Amino acid sequence: MKTIFRTAVIASAAVLSVACGSQSTPKAVAPAAEVAEVVPTVSVVEVSTREVPQTAVYTSTVQPYVKNNIAPQMAGRITKINAEIGDFVKKGQVLAEIDKVQLQQAQLQLHNQEVELERLRTLYEAGALSKSDLDAIELSYNVTKTQVENLLENTVLCSPIDGVVTARNYDVGDMYAMSMPIYTVEQIKPVKLLVAISESEYNKVKKGDSVEIKADALPTVTFNGKINKIYPTIDPSTRTFTAEVVVANNYNSLRPGMFVRATVNFGVNNSVVIPDVAVVKQQGSGERFVYVLNSDGTVTYTKVVLGRRMGTEYEVLEGIEDGATIVTGGQIRLKDGIKVNVNE
Repeated sequence: MKTIFRTAVIASAAVLSVACGSQSTPKAVAPAAEVAEVVPTVSVVEVSTREVPQTAVYTSTVQPYVKNNIAPQMAGRITKINAEIGDFVKKGQVLAEIDKVQLQQAQLQLHNQEVELERLRTLYEAGALSKSDLDAIELSYNVTKTQVENLLENTVLCSPIDGVVTARNYDVGDMYAMSMPIYTVEQIKPVKLLVAISESEYNKVKKGDSVEIKADALPTVTFNGKINKIYPTIDPSTRTFTAEVVVANNYNSLRPGMFVRATVNFGVNNSVVIPDVAVVKQQGSGERFVYVLNSDGTVTYTKVVLGRRMGTEYEVLEGIEDGATIVTGGQIRLKDGIKVNVNE
């Protein structure tokens, strides 16, 4: 019985020894395969230099070329009103008349002095009157004559310009109290615009330069104007200067107060032009960049200074050379110095 038990124990130990030996020898693990780097594919275009019109659009408001307030220099009752708002009037046309009592009295006095002056001249020529007495009478006559002329100018009110009546503030029978004009007449053939232009363009603007005018109220019509005056100072708050533009307005189409856009032409520049889709905006700043394709198939992240925008293109002032090849598609996967494939 003891012999059988000892044999069983030895057999069990042998089995256990074999099992433990099989766990102590691990199998070798094969190394992982390397992942191949993906080269991005991009679209490119070769850029070139061409003439770029240097134009800029500014907003303004139409103003009359001349504005006159028609008013006498003295109070008086208005006896005639000859024009209404909207009437076109000619230079010298009588618009209104003031009570003529003072004028008539002064005219009568002038007439009497004129008769007396002729009589005294006869006496002077006959030697019956001294030169000093005659001079005194002539001075008095000239003073009265000037008074009559002033009264006539302030009693019969005429338009000093060809224009349109834009205001009438009194009726017949009203007493003119010198608080506001009887009429306002504005010359609208021509009209003028005051355009605020960036100070950086000051040396590019010349008197006589052409300006194209478009009015929102007249979208199908283009007007041509010329720079008539350039103000010599810069506004320090806006960094602009003022140019006065005159527009012929032959058909009276433009009216004071109209909103207009004035396109000023500063000539042309020979500049590199690039598609707008090539421009990458740097996040967090206003800087612009373009990816330039190098001869070795890599790209360079290049800062550019842009000029004028022309539809879907930009003028480049700095950063890109004539004949350069730039990326126009696929920039989202790019970084400076990376190698790319070009989409044929």
